[in-house]
Amino acid sequence: MDTAHLRRCVNLHRPQTGLGPLNRCIRLSARFSVVLLIGILGYHQANGQSYKYVRKHLERYDDKTIHYGFFFAAPVTRFSVGYSPTFLSADSAYRIYSPNKPAFRVGLSINAYLNDRFDLRLIPSVSLFSREVHYDYPGGTSKTETRESTWIDFPLLLKYKSERRNNTRMYLLAGGTFSIESNVRRKELQGASKLSTGTMDFAIEYGIGLEQYFEFFKFAPELRFSHGLVNLYNPSTNSAGIGINKLTSHSVTLYLNFE
Repeated sequence: MDTAHLRRCVNLHRPQTGLGPLNRCIRLSARFSVVLLIGILGYHQANGQSYKYVRKHLERYDDKTIHYGFFFAAPVTRFSVGYSPTFLSADSAYRIYSPNKPAFRVGLSINAYLNDRFDLRLIPSVSLFSREVHYDYPGGTSKTETRESTWIDFPLLLKYKSERRNNTRMYLLAGGTFSIESNVRRKELQGASKLSTGTMDFAIEYGIGLEQYFEFFKFAPELRFSHGLVNLYNPSTNSAGIGINKLTSHSVTLYLNFE
């Protein structure tokens, strides 16, 4: 039996004695075309199945210059204790430290659009703190000084945004916060053994967050770090102040922002 080869389909300058080889070439070419067509259709079908439509919420969100919102926050805060030279020489506490304490914060957010990458954020808030200073004395005795206070905070932060991907965007932010204590308890500060602290603070802040766009609002969980620059310790001669030279505030806060 004669076998059809592709070279015979194009090598037609020689005389042909029959149509059998030509018919076989035509059938082979037709089969090859069908296989190629099936492959192309399968490729396009696979690409079509891999594409998934995602609805983009709040598409015109960045067209507005000012956005307002609110947030709830859960800080974990403490004092950073700086020791004075009398800490080693005085017959007093051999260990002074401030443990991490949970707190609560709530406030408003005002976000000003600058450009596609930067925003300016003003976030006035009210914070309820309960910071402690622990004293361990020789002989196994100890004492705790608690500073329960309400602070009004005015953070001003610069926000750097990534490119929005569908309904998600990452961002970084940094800036400063000015704070004022609003409920100063004078009677406690007048005690002979009470720790006296200041009522004004300034801190640097920085953090990272994730924006998630929904149909009617934007939700942004955020983790922010704060380091106080002001020495909050008020020098005194009572027992609570012996060995202390400096107290600065430090906190790590989880924010839940809604805009």
